[in-house]
Amino acid sequence: MEQLVIRDADVIDGSGAPSYRADVVVDGGRIVSIVKEAAAAGCQRPRAVRELDAEGLVLSPGFIDMHAHSDLALLRDPDHSAKAAQGVTLEVLGQDGLSYAPVDDRTLAEVRRAIAGWNGHGDDIDFDWRSVGEYLDRLDRGIAVNAAYLIPQGTVRALAVGWEDREATPAELDHMRRLVAEGMAQGAVGLSSGLTYTPGMYAPDAELTELCRVVAEHGGYYCPHHRSYGAGALEAYAEMVALAREADCPLHLAHATMNFGVNKGRAPELLSLLDEALAAGADITLDTYPYTPGSTTLAALLPSWANEGGPAAALARLADDEAAERVRHHLESVGSDGCHGVPVEWDAIEISGVTDPALTDYVGRTVQESADARGESPWTTARRLLVADRLGTTILQHVGHEENVRTIMRHPVHTGGSDGILQGTKPHPRAYGTFPHYLGHYVRELGVLTLEECVAHLTSRPAARLRLPDRGLVREGYRADVVLFDPETVAAGSTFDQPRTLPTGIPHVLINGRSVIENGHRTDELAGRSVRNAPL
Repeated sequence: MEQLVIRDADVIDGSGAPSYRADVVVDGGRIVSIVKEAAAAGCQRPRAVRELDAEGLVLSPGFIDMHAHSDLALLRDPDHSAKAAQGVTLEVLGQDGLSYAPVDDRTLAEVRRAIAGWNGHGDDIDFDWRSVGEYLDRLDRGIAVNAAYLIPQGTVRALAVGWEDREATPAELDHMRRLVAEGMAQGAVGLSSGLTYTPGMYAPDAELTELCRVVAEHGGYYCPHHRSYGAGALEAYAEMVALAREADCPLHLAHATMNFGVNKGRAPELLSLLDEALAAGADITLDTYPYTPGSTTLAALLPSWANEGGPAAALARLADDEAAERVRHHLESVGSDGCHGVPVEWDAIEISGVTDPALTDYVGRTVQESADARGESPWTTARRLLVADRLGTTILQHVGHEENVRTIMRHPVHTGGSDGILQGTKPHPRAYGTFPHYLGHYVRELGVLTLEECVAHLTSRPAARLRLPDRGLVREGYRADVVLFDPETVAAGSTFDQPRTLPTGIPHVLINGRSVIENGHRTDELAGRSVRNAPL
C-alpha cells in the first residue's frame, strides 16, 4: 500500500496545459502514480496509508523562488513559514553578488557587515563553513524548504582582489576563475552579480565574461543585478545580453524591473530587446516580483566611490564632514550610481528596518518625513542612520510602475522571484506574499495571466532554467514537491502595513513527499535539502 493518495485534485501540472482531475499517489518522496478521473471509471481507486481530500483544490508543482535572500534565515528559523506557507518548495540563494561562500575569515567578516541589512549580522549563526560545498552541506542537515545556490561574484572579488576599485591582475583573475570552478563543481547552479553593489560593481565586462565562461563550462547560468535599473536601464540590460552571448552562457535577469520616472511605460522596449536576442538564439530568462516598490539597504544608494575599501572605509567617509558633503552632492544632484543614476527622492525612501533597536522610531517613515519631524535636512537624517546603524538599515524605494510590472510578467521567459528581505520591522510584503499575490491578484482578480500560465511561470519554467530533471512538473517519477491551493480564495495576507501576515488559501504543501504545511499550519518537518548543479 502506498504512503499517501491525494484524492480528487484539479491538477495543473506546470506545463501550461489545461487542468485535469486526478488522484495523485506519493511514496518515497516522489509522485509514483497519477490516476486521471476518466481512467479511474469502473476501476478500483488507489489506496494508501494516508488520504488527503483535495476536492475543490488545485494541485500544482511547488513554487520556485528564483530570487531569495534566505541565506541565513533558513539556518536561523527552522519554521520559515514566510516561504513555506506561500507554497515555495525551492529558493535560489546567493543573490546580487554577495553571500557567505566562498570566503575566508577576513572576507566573511566584511560580507557579514556589508549585507547585515539583508540577513542580519549573523551573531546567532555558527559560520562553520567557508566553501560553497560546505555551505550546501550545512543546508543538508535539514531546512524548511529546498535551496539552490549561486556563487556571488562580489564575494569572489572581495576574496581574490579586495574592495578596491581597480582591475584584477592576471593572477587575481585566475584565482577568481578557480573559485568559480570550485563552487560550480561543489554544486552551485550559477553565478550572481550585484553591479550596483561594491565590490562586484568594480569588475569590468571582460572580467565578468571570463567568469561566465567558467560557469557555462559547468552547465550553470549568469544572474546579474545589472548596472542600472534607472537612468541607464536599457543600456544595462543590453550590456548583460551582449556579455552573456560573448561568454556563451545562459542569462537570467534578476528582478527585471523598469523603475524610476525615466522608465515609465518603457517595459515594451526591454521586451523588444530580449525578443531580438532570443530570436538570434540567446538563452535568456528573467524573474520579477508582483509589486511596484523596490527594496534594498540605505547604504546601497551611496556612490560607489564612497563604498570603496569596504564597510569600514564607507563608515569613515560618512563620519568625515567633507567626504559626507561629496556623498550628499552625488546623491541629491548628480544621481549616484548606487541609486541607478537618478537623483534620490527622499520622500520615496521609506525605512523598513534597522539593526539597532534604538533606531526603531525611523521605521515606517520616509527619510523626508523623519527629517521634517526633526527640522533638519533629509541627508542629515540619512547620514545619522547610516552611521548609527552601521550600514544595516533597510529601505523600501517607491519608484515602480504598475504597467511595467504587468507587461513584463506576461512575457514567455518570465519566472517568479520574491527578492524577499526577511529582516526589519516592516519588510517589503513580497517576502511573505509574492506567490499567492500572483495567483490571487494578478490571476483571479485582474486576469493578467491564466491560472495555467501563471503556474508554469512559477514552476516548470524556473525548473528548466535550473536544469532540474525531476522538479517543476506534476509527473510520475518526479519529486513530490507539490502545493494544494484554493483558486477562489488564495491571496497574500501581507500588506505594506502588516508585511508579516501569512497567506490564505494554501492548506497543504509537500516537500520531498513530506508535509510541511498541513491544513494551513506549519508542521515540524525539516524536509528541505540543497539542490545541486548536475555536472554536464
